[in-house]
Amino acid sequence: MDAPANAELPVVVIGAGPVGLAAAVHLLGQGLEPLVLEAGSTAGAAVREWSHVRLFSTWGEVVDPAAEKLLASTGWTKPDPAAYPSGGDWADLYLRPLADALGERVRHDARVTGVSRAGRDRIVDADRENRPFVVHVTHTGGGEERLYARAVIDASGTWATPSPAGADGLPALGERAAAARVTYRVPDLGNPAVRARYAGRRTAVIGSGASAFTALAYLADLATSDDGADTKSVWILRRGISGSTFGGGEADRLPARGALGLAAKAAVDDGHADAVTGFRTEAIEQAADGRLILAGEDGRRLDPVDEVIVLTGFRPDLTFLDELRLDLDERLQAPVALAPLIDPNQHSCGTVYPHGHRELSHPEKGVYLVGMKSYGRAPTFLAMTGYEQVRSVAAAIAGDLESADRVELTLPETGVCGGAGLFDAPDATDGGSGCCTPTPQLIQLGVPVAVIEADAAKKTSTGGCCGS
Repeated sequence: MDAPANAELPVVVIGAGPVGLAAAVHLLGQGLEPLVLEAGSTAGAAVREWSHVRLFSTWGEVVDPAAEKLLASTGWTKPDPAAYPSGGDWADLYLRPLADALGERVRHDARVTGVSRAGRDRIVDADRENRPFVVHVTHTGGGEERLYARAVIDASGTWATPSPAGADGLPALGERAAAARVTYRVPDLGNPAVRARYAGRRTAVIGSGASAFTALAYLADLATSDDGADTKSVWILRRGISGSTFGGGEADRLPARGALGLAAKAAVDDGHADAVTGFRTEAIEQAADGRLILAGEDGRRLDPVDEVIVLTGFRPDLTFLDELRLDLDERLQAPVALAPLIDPNQHSCGTVYPHGHRELSHPEKGVYLVGMKSYGRAPTFLAMTGYEQVRSVAAAIAGDLESADRVELTLPETGVCGGAGLFDAPDATDGGSGCCTPTPQLIQLGVPVAVIEADAAKKTSTGGCCGS
């Protein structure tokens, strides 16, 4: 059967998360028909997996302006813009109503397994750009379908592909065998079964970002509770402790993000967590009693732990895009034009200027990786960055280059400056110092998150040296 003409086809959006749904709204605003394919059974399926974690952005920063207008027409009331939603709040109070407003344009239980040009594999040049995209979909229950699209926006994120414990990017020896005691998510300690798993136990937390901060703070809070006596964390860092280890602190323009780092510092300073620096995990061994021993590349073997939480970042799943001609950075697996802006080997401050279709384009015209997927392996992605990306991309697909090239967003600073090339050096004890690096201040563990955030907001400067 012949493929239909491109102009008759929808734009396929992969993923019904925050950025994917925003993309659908912006496409509608440009007079284009979106078709959102979500692998999960509901909108924001990945977000729901961390529903217990509070965002460090406010409602005012995680609701797309165009989506808000669409929702307002349905009678939706926006939550307090200054409040901080949890992942569950974000999914229930925003993503689900937005998917409902988009109606049949959003299909659930539809996993994209392949994208190509109709009748053209990766090798063939002839008439390639005039051919529509073909999207292979597998439905829950095993049924398969082939759809055609005029363009493809991949907003599938990176949640399903967490990075392993091994410092070389591969699973540590024994990591798979220890799977029953290893997790790659921040634990939900509000769940009694999960709480019992960590209460009174010794847990290794591997990672140095916001997720690791959150896990350390949660475990420290558990240690001070009635049922958490003897709860202890071992914080595994590949680098040394520096001024930027704990994030932007009071210099972060997202106060709750700064508070996470301060909570991690409090966990260490109060004795609830022991920091092990310059440790690159090579193996996870099982002791005779079933506990786990982390072995480092330098020969160190740590005291046994009961559990391991690996929070070393995420990476994009590119397997279903293998027949497309993508131009990705060899380090980050992000679009080549975007990579220098977000590469922790080069990028010295936390602020990334807004970007759009030009930075996200590929040799395969009409395909875009957006949202977390666009950052590849790089950290520190903000929802508002994704919303600006898809606003620009939707305009570009519609041929409105004037709008596509216009910058309509100002991003907050992180307050963190790190030396280029030092972000993962074991002896980088001073690489993060500089005019943007705050002196970390302690916060009281056990205080409700909203109180911490409100207090941090009062103290946060509106200026800074990183781009101000």
